[in-house]
This record gives sequence, C-alpha cells and structure tokens, in this order.
Amino acid sequence: MLSPESAAVVRATLPAVGGALDEITTRFYGSMFADQPELLDGLFNRGNQASGEQRQALAGSIASFAQALLANPDARPDDLLARIAHKHAALGVTEDQYTIVHKYLFRAIGDVLGEAVTPEVAAAWDEVYWLMAGALIAQEARLYQEAQVDPRKPWRQWTVVERREETPDVASFLLRPADDGLLPQARAGQYVSVKVTMPDGIHQTRQYSLSNAPGDRLRRITVKRVPSVADAPEGEVSNQLHRSVRAGDELTLSAPFGDVVLDDADTPLVLVSAGIGCTPMVGMLEHLAATGSSRQVWMLHADRTPADHALRDEVRRLVKQLPEAHAEFWYEQDAAEEPGSHAGLMDLDGLALPADADVYLCGSLPFMRAVRAQLLQIGIPARHIRYEVFGPDLWLAHAEG
Repeated sequence: MLSPESAAVVRATLPAVGGALDEITTRFYGSMFADQPELLDGLFNRGNQASGEQRQALAGSIASFAQALLANPDARPDDLLARIAHKHAALGVTEDQYTIVHKYLFRAIGDVLGEAVTPEVAAAWDEVYWLMAGALIAQEARLYQEAQVDPRKPWRQWTVVERREETPDVASFLLRPADDGLLPQARAGQYVSVKVTMPDGIHQTRQYSLSNAPGDRLRRITVKRVPSVADAPEGEVSNQLHRSVRAGDELTLSAPFGDVVLDDADTPLVLVSAGIGCTPMVGMLEHLAATGSSRQVWMLHADRTPADHALRDEVRRLVKQLPEAHAEFWYEQDAAEEPGSHAGLMDLDGLALPADADVYLCGSLPFMRAVRAQLLQIGIPARHIRYEVFGPDLWLAHAEG
C-alpha cells in the first residue's frame, strides 16, 4: 500500500523522474559496477549492459510499477513483477542484493535530479522502491521454495549428451544431470539460465527456453549464435557455447523458471513465433503430443528463409501427431523451397483463428507487437495473449500499442 502522502509526491514528480530514468539508470549501473565489479561475474550480462537493454528494462519496470501504484494505491501489482521475479530466481538473486541496488539507485537519482530531490521526494520514491523490492523478494522466495533451490547455491552441473546442428547458426544441446539428485519439475514454456566461463575468466549467464517436453531427466536447449551487428556486441554466451561445447562436456544450469507456461485448459491454442522464438513453442508441442492432447492447435512461425528455420522438421512431425493441429510458415525469402508456406511477413488475415484461443507469442519485440495488433484486430482479447522474450523484458519500456 502506497501512503496518500507519498502517492501525491510520486504523482507530482513522476514526469520529472520518468523523463530522467534513462540517465539515472545509466549512472546507477556505472557507479555500482565501478564499486562492485564482482556483480558482473555471473549476475549481470555484459552484453545487455553494452546494448542498453538492461537499463531500458529497469527504467520501464520502475515507471510501470509507480504508475500501477498511483492507479490503485492499495493494490499489490504482483502480476506486473512476476516476469522479473522468475528472471531473478533463474539467476540466484538474493534479498541482500536489493539493499545494494537501493544504495546506488538513490545515489544516482540524487546526482541527476539534484536539489529537486527534497527529503519528501526521496522518502516517497523510497517507499515505491521498497514496495517493489518487497513484492519481488516475496515472489522470489516462493519460487525458490517451490523449486527446492537454495538461492545461495542455485547452480547445478549437467552433462551434454548430444550436440546437434539445426541450422548454420543454431545448435541444440541435449542434457542430463551430472548427479542422481532430485530435479525441480519443469513446465512446458519455461527456461533455464546457463552460466559459462568466458575466455577472460568472467562468468556470464543467459536464459534459454527448454525446447523439448519437460517430462524426464533429459532436457534440451536450442541456441542461436548471436552475431555482432553495428554497435551491438556479439552474444557472449551463445558464441561461447557454439565454439566450445561438445558431447561429454558439462554445462552449469539453473532450475527451470518462467511464468509463460502452457496451461491445462482444453481451449484452442495458438503458438506464434519468429526465428529462434520457436524454441518454447516446440517444447509445448512436444508436451501436447506426449500427453495425447486433443486441443485444437495452430503453430504459426515466421523466419528469414526455410534454411534458417530451426526445428522445422520436428514441428512438422509433432503437428502430425496431434489430431487437431495445423502449421503455417512464412518466409521472407525462398518460400518456394517449403511447400505450402507463405511468402513475406506473417499475415493472419484469412486464417480464421478461433476467437476463444489462448495465444503464446515469442520472437523479437517488433514482431510480437505487430502480431499482437493483428490478433486484437481479429477479435482475440488482450487477456488471452501472453508473450515471452529472451533477455531483459523491454515490453514495459515503451507504451503498448
């Protein structure tokens, strides 16, 4: 609950704070890593810092949380924070780290806004921060308990059983635990964090969706090599996995987390992906096939070319196993090489998707926004549309269309 006094101050200062959040978060990360560089070893991804994605995601989440509190000061907008809590749990974030973040974040707010940060303003935003942090700490504690994970020891060794080249830039790694201990249960659609040691000795982490059904001790991740583009650095973890990991090697994984999971309803299901966003969808399809589902399923995928479409044959095979499943593919180039596919960008016009369908999206943010707009236009309610992203969630960093 946000106090009335703090709500009034936050409402009055939100435009100024919101307008300066990019500068605030830039200064925040810079000073925190300068003082505590060890936080870059395994907890924060250097690529996300270099690209600015982590900064944008933090700014978006703070602004959205503050706006939610102002809309209903008595509410606990836990749904807004569920995605963040799952990401944090997959990294082993601990309660004491929120105190560290508070120290550097509020120092940055003072540095950027100067005399505008009166004691009353500082106290009001301090209340917002600890309401947000408290909600996250509670959610993360519950997630750790459910997964039977000690957040101080969140990692486990897994052996690579098989490496398979899916496309020139995508490889799958089939994994089994290196020990005989009990495994936290996984759900179709979830991801794991993978922690690798880089050539300079620093540990870096990245989340990868489970691309197979989560029913046994064999789990699979399917990894696209992320190249350097313009000023954006290459994906350190993906390139390290492609360069160095072979069958017989070990990988360090977290327990599975993620709140975008396949439900047990019998409503129609629409799985929509682009590029490597197909991975959680394939895991969902395999789970549906393994459980003998009779749900009506639409698998819709967009890619650059058929040759770039990872797990395409597997999707075809799984769709054939499901009595009420359909697959539609779109390719920007060489669509003629895949019989029955569509040329160009994904266009839902004419597909007659069921209005009561549950929809799952995964792909780049521009792709998901464009498809979501089409889904809304054909009458699928927004509450039935869920999305998954790789890396920091930038959806909240910009107003939804």
